[in-house]
Amino acid sequence: MRTVPEATLEDLIERYSVILFDAYGVLANSDLVVPGAREAIDYLNQIGKPYFVLTNDASALPDTRAARYENLGLAIDAKRIITSGSLLKGFFREHQLEDIRCVTLGTDDSARFVEDAGGIVVPSDGNFDALIIGDQSGFPLLETGRAVLTGLFRLIDSNRTPRLILPNPDLIYPSDDGFAFASGTVAQMFEGALTLRYPDRPELKFTRLGKPHAAIFQEAYRRTGTMDMVMIGDTPDTDIRGANSFGIASALIGTGVSTQDVSKLPAGDVPTYIMQSLALS
Repeated sequence: MRTVPEATLEDLIERYSVILFDAYGVLANSDLVVPGAREAIDYLNQIGKPYFVLTNDASALPDTRAARYENLGLAIDAKRIITSGSLLKGFFREHQLEDIRCVTLGTDDSARFVEDAGGIVVPSDGNFDALIIGDQSGFPLLETGRAVLTGLFRLIDSNRTPRLILPNPDLIYPSDDGFAFASGTVAQMFEGALTLRYPDRPELKFTRLGKPHAAIFQEAYRRTGTMDMVMIGDTPDTDIRGANSFGIASALIGTGVSTQDVSKLPAGDVPTYIMQSLALS
């Protein structure tokens, strides 16, 4: 395997027109700012360098996320935040899902993403045609899961196929000084139950929208008009794989989920660079 060169943030600023950041593990972990992140963002703002935050998190609208960042001392404008939740609008439009009845698991902002996309949010124990998992928090998992799973079985048994949509495919994420399950794990629970009951229905899987899939990178391209971008992330199979597949540079940083041992990574997950941190020299 080829040697992966090490780079600093200043190296990437010099080499690329646009810097893309993952959120959790790169800038902040819940209520803890990653060391070096405040100084890095302040420097980018000072020099006027274009940058965006590409986050699989669908629990908070960009304005909500920007306000949280401000409380943490990260001066990131909402217009610089691209979330997987915001991808629902284009997905609904492409597949003509406006006015579809949606059970939405997650926060109030998760439901707002669905409403903004044109979906009709209904109670978890009501009649629905689509299940969107916006986040792993904001609802009692076991109680709500029971109601939703029962509703899915009834829907399928009546010869209707539900739409299953997962903006955030992440399985885990850094949380303060530890790690926690993300919404992708919740989706796997439902998929496991559906496979058990309907083993001949392999199509009963969630459509995943966030990294490593192309839509979120396509939105960054739409906003910048250039492929001369580099994605800084902490997770090889989402941040790095997604950037590599889209055709832009990638940098694996050692402040989040993954170690920086790239020797065992599949070829598509090997970054262009490795970074120790966002620290400026």
